[in-house]
Amino acid sequence: MWKKVSAIVIPTLVAVGIVAYMLYRVWDDLLLTLEHAVLPFLFAAVGICIVAWILRGFRYRFILRGLDIPKSLGFATACIFISQTANLIVPARLGDFVRMLILKHEDDATYSQGFSSIVVERVFDVMMIAMLGVVALPFILAVLAVPDWFTTVIIVPLAAGGAFFAVLLWSGRIESENRIVVAVQRMLDEVKQASLNPRALAVLSGSSLLIWFVDILVCFAVVLMFQEPVPFGIVVLAIVIGNLVKAVPVTPGGVGTYELALALTFGLAGTPAATATLIAVIDHLIKNMVTVIGGVGSIYYFGDWSRDLLKKVLRKEIQKEETFGG
Repeated sequence: MWKKVSAIVIPTLVAVGIVAYMLYRVWDDLLLTLEHAVLPFLFAAVGICIVAWILRGFRYRFILRGLDIPKSLGFATACIFISQTANLIVPARLGDFVRMLILKHEDDATYSQGFSSIVVERVFDVMMIAMLGVVALPFILAVLAVPDWFTTVIIVPLAAGGAFFAVLLWSGRIESENRIVVAVQRMLDEVKQASLNPRALAVLSGSSLLIWFVDILVCFAVVLMFQEPVPFGIVVLAIVIGNLVKAVPVTPGGVGTYELALALTFGLAGTPAATATLIAVIDHLIKNMVTVIGGVGSIYYFGDWSRDLLKKVLRKEIQKEETFGG
């Protein structure tokens, strides 16, 4: 019982602790900074964030159709909303299991297909955000000194993505009757089917770049809200570093680590600590609030059974064989 509780409580406490410390150390300046905020940009940021979710739904629908699972844009978007809402609560992205179970329930898709769809989405997410970092970094290095680990954080995902696609190309040569090897081979074949053809590569790369560009615009609107002269390139770098750090599931939804990465990046450009902290916290708050509202709406979209699935994931009651048994 303690192990189950601590697996959720400890990462959550870490996330809350990081954000609380960031706010505490600049608390006296926060209220003054908030007084000068231009609220119309807040509403603009929310609207842009909603557009990003629709784009994510479009991309996920394309991935599902590549796996011979024809679903609507509303269904695809709702799937992501629910799983991402769960990921804000449970550690290690266990909320993604909800998506696999929804696909099984609604379309009788295999768990392997559900898992493969998530792998494709994650690979293109990480690679394309890192690609934006590669494009932005030279311009930023020309005017600012950034820590060496920024470059490492950007290059490593690209190298890992390249290695993953190399494995996909080579995977067809594997022949084995071992149950685990057969399951992995099936998953790799499905990933290849959904992503490794000219049209899929173009659509998934293009849509992923557009999704991240819109995500950057959300943060830029928050920057404008506080009337801070932060160069657009710094905003790009901040979102790149924040999301690549967030990809390591230290805390639920990357809360805390994401804000810290953004604030540190803005600090490099000379942004006052209080303003950098507010931009980072409000940017993530907007994105998480839209996620939660969309997640609640998606539960009503799918019906009561989806709420029960969400409860099972939150209680970590889904068994290994239930999700990977076929």
